[in-house]
Amino acid sequence: MRKVLLVVLLLLVAIPLMVKLRYGGGEPFPVMQMTPTMDSGALELVADLPAPPGNIAVSDQGRVFFTYHPEGKPTVKVAELVDGKALPWPSIEFQTGDGEPRYFQNVLSLRIDRQDRLWTLDNANHGLGQPRLLAFDIETGVVVHQYDFDRDVAPRLSHLNDFQVTTDGNTIFIADASIMGKTPAILIYDVVNKRARRVLEGHVSVEAEPYIPVVQGRKMEIFGLFAIRPGVDSIALDRQNEWLYFAAVTATRMYRARVVDLLNIELGEEQLQARVEDWAAKPETDGITTDNAGNVYLTDPGHDAIHRLRPEDGSLETLIQSASIRWPDGMSYGPDNYLYFTCSALHHVIGRSSKHKLSQAPYQIYRFKTVESAAAGH
Repeated sequence: MRKVLLVVLLLLVAIPLMVKLRYGGGEPFPVMQMTPTMDSGALELVADLPAPPGNIAVSDQGRVFFTYHPEGKPTVKVAELVDGKALPWPSIEFQTGDGEPRYFQNVLSLRIDRQDRLWTLDNANHGLGQPRLLAFDIETGVVVHQYDFDRDVAPRLSHLNDFQVTTDGNTIFIADASIMGKTPAILIYDVVNKRARRVLEGHVSVEAEPYIPVVQGRKMEIFGLFAIRPGVDSIALDRQNEWLYFAAVTATRMYRARVVDLLNIELGEEQLQARVEDWAAKPETDGITTDNAGNVYLTDPGHDAIHRLRPEDGSLETLIQSASIRWPDGMSYGPDNYLYFTCSALHHVIGRSSKHKLSQAPYQIYRFKTVESAAAGH
């Protein structure tokens, strides 16, 4: 009996230690001094929600689609704002699986392409289910494209986090943050030929740096063992489809690669890695997007802020900073130069009780007007 107790005690010590060694540790992400160029009064409230939103896609007609963040364990995964109310989209069956085999398992990101298709990316609970891309006709809600990822491209413990669609609708770039698997990479999906491949795994550009996010005073290391430190997460195409920008949340650098290189299947992995550019310094980031002038917009949970990186030299400009911006997450341009973003408030969600999460409601979607224009949907 004593031997059994000794083994149990050893396991109780060893397992947390192994988790800490693999997933924990690190210093808080560096704090930066910032001076916003816009007053926080420029923020316009789009919606107050009962649960935290994840990502957002706004059509060129002003229709607002969003996901409820999977960390909030939502019943409804994808919704549309209609007359100020969040309604399940495209149907309740896609939320529950009742009679719908392609139902949403764990959807964080969604985008609207220039062909008026709304795409959803299902990471399937860290790849334990079937990771999947679905495209819907935005007017009818009918599925017009489906792709189920093979295990060699989206393995178990992957985390297909965010994505971007090229202007012609023929290629999708996906960030596998691989929070649990620790093998982040970029996925490239050929829509026309229904083929996917995995690139840049093991390269510095997709890896997290050993920092721990600190958001509104909370150090994001759960139980002192598991740091919220995903690999490549932020991902955006410039509007000319020349560059793909990407980085991990806790990376201090923004990287980019030419789309022509990413699409060149004749390039070997080492050759492709050599063509990735270390482009600019950045703060903590989650969602990113771009405008027609080449600016790269960043949501920054660590500073309650929205920034942009200037295309000419990668210099950082803080646009808006406010305590009401609680873990800014996904971004999407809408019509009339409005840039929309969600506040997932994950520091009030991850590792928190249901009571605490409810106490922090409502959760917000905001927008503000930019000088530069961009096509809606991402």
